[in-house]
Amino acid sequence: MEASFIFLKERKKMEEKKTFYITTPIYYPSSDLHIGHTYTTVAADTIKRFKKLTGYDAYMLTGTDEHGQKIQKVAEEAGVTPQAYVDDVVSRIKKLWQLMDIDYDQFIRTTDPDHEKTIQRIFRKLYDQGDIYKGKYEGWYCTPCESFWTETQLADGKCPDCGRPVEKASEEAYFFKMSKYADRLLEYIEAHPDFIQPESRKNEMINNFIKPGLQDLCVSRTSFTWGVPVDFDPGHVVYVWIDALPNYLSALGYLNDKPQLMDKYWPANVHMVGKDIIRFHTIYWPIILMALDLPLPKRVYGHGWILLKGGKMSKSVGNVVDPVELAEKYGVDALRYHVLREMTYGADGIYNEDLLISHINSDLANDLGNLLSRTVAMTVKYFDGVIPTEREAGDFDADLKQLAEATPAEVEAYVDKLDLSRALESIWKLVSRTNKYIDETEPWVLIKDEGKKARLAQVMYNLTESLRIISVLVTPFMPSTGRQIADELKVPQDKRTWESIQHFGGYPEGVQVERCEPLFPRIEVKKETAAAPAKEKKQDKGDKKQAADVPEGLITIDDFAKVKLKVAEVVDCKPHPDADRLLVFKLNLGKEERQVVSGIAKYYAPEDLIGKKVVVCTNLKPVTLRGVESNGMILSAIKGKKLSVITVEGIPAGGEVR
Repeated sequence: MEASFIFLKERKKMEEKKTFYITTPIYYPSSDLHIGHTYTTVAADTIKRFKKLTGYDAYMLTGTDEHGQKIQKVAEEAGVTPQAYVDDVVSRIKKLWQLMDIDYDQFIRTTDPDHEKTIQRIFRKLYDQGDIYKGKYEGWYCTPCESFWTETQLADGKCPDCGRPVEKASEEAYFFKMSKYADRLLEYIEAHPDFIQPESRKNEMINNFIKPGLQDLCVSRTSFTWGVPVDFDPGHVVYVWIDALPNYLSALGYLNDKPQLMDKYWPANVHMVGKDIIRFHTIYWPIILMALDLPLPKRVYGHGWILLKGGKMSKSVGNVVDPVELAEKYGVDALRYHVLREMTYGADGIYNEDLLISHINSDLANDLGNLLSRTVAMTVKYFDGVIPTEREAGDFDADLKQLAEATPAEVEAYVDKLDLSRALESIWKLVSRTNKYIDETEPWVLIKDEGKKARLAQVMYNLTESLRIISVLVTPFMPSTGRQIADELKVPQDKRTWESIQHFGGYPEGVQVERCEPLFPRIEVKKETAAAPAKEKKQDKGDKKQAADVPEGLITIDDFAKVKLKVAEVVDCKPHPDADRLLVFKLNLGKEERQVVSGIAKYYAPEDLIGKKVVVCTNLKPVTLRGVESNGMILSAIKGKKLSVITVEGIPAGGEVR
């Protein structure tokens, strides 16, 4: 761990420009944003804040993509101009980012005059150098996705991206020579393995799109007017991708009159995008940049979706989860923590309100909140709020100190990999270890012995110092929470820095603390006992008789159907940090990944199970076992002193067990 920390520091010293440019996609303002969009922006904000904390000049861009046929049509149906329509939606988007405590540096709109100037100059430049030519488009068009498709690309005659109907389109248009740059793009991707992340997205782009052959891209339209005009050919407006993608450049002043930031921030360090638009960011966008003779972004990260009941959230389906309602109900930092912790690297996450409440009650209220409350309360009770300077070291100190000093480097390494879930997991290992330290040292016992007061003082100092380090680490993820912990501990500003947490012992002497309110009040879940709907009351008499006839100790097929069993592949398995008999599994269930804790450490070494396909009960209520959340149960058979995990062969991960 120490070597990793030294490597990160030395690498930073060697960088000529300690700048960091991170972007989110510019969101389409045709509907309110849901919790999935919120994840992208919260993740980008967290990375930006972390980079600033660690000494970078970090710059974050977000915004809205406001042109296109869909916007024009929706505005006409609403009886307003397209500009009035997008102005109204953008105001709500900005309010959401303010609510979610998003610290962006610039909010760009594709209707901004400077952006339009950039687009017109890019279009002309590409046309003048022969990369854009005039032709006629004939094919299939999906209005919701604003995408053209060939006959062979359609899925059962519908859009392969959204599954909705397409319409035949024929119009004069300009085209961009994508095919000209296909070989160069493939060479670049293969020479820069970190350009597309995660690895699965890179393989998909290469095998499904680039190697089969790239078609030239339609980049203008004449069938609608709401867009950036092609200034040398009236009647044409620039089509979405040439208009939308260069926002990452126009925001920095490229070919317009804004402050020139290109030399400072370009190429972008990270484009954060959802996996549904990674094709446009890793094929269309780099080819546009190659044609403009500009460097490519260093990384494009296509994260998974937040799924609801096994499917993607969609306003048309009516299953959208409103982040404003959740933030107002549970708190902004609690929601930020939940979405960041649930979205494991590259995989889809599942939104479940019960799991959100579990995170609040377990991780935030019990683990972190109680740690702060207990530490402050004991300091006030035992020492009137001021920890004595006469202190005595003892058992368990070294272990806590070692983990506290190692955690910042580990968290930084995960953030550099864009694995924010694992970064939070690392912080919570320190939270759990600090809670365990209280149980090990038993301050309530030490206070009873006058000769142990120096030892008690050291215990209270170690707890407070650990919380100081934790407060700095959590601030990029949960800004208000980090500040509140530091404020309650009266930590001076110069001890809230990244440099100050590299070594244990930075909490100043003589600070007086006072009792504090809970960081996260527990959420009390009321058990609803409402009467069944009338149609359920009219149950078939035969069913009632069948239920009544079930002998004691047996269950019906309906009872058994409530248990959801699936095949899962063991991706990773590690010992529990605080329990010798427990193993912590990372499981792939096809469309999602889960963490499950199982008490089988006495029967299996962790490496014995990696790669195995096991059977998991997936609809158990999540529980926390010694500070680690478990979301499911691995099935095993046991007789006497022998236990064997149930495994299957020939069935892919996610398969149902019946």
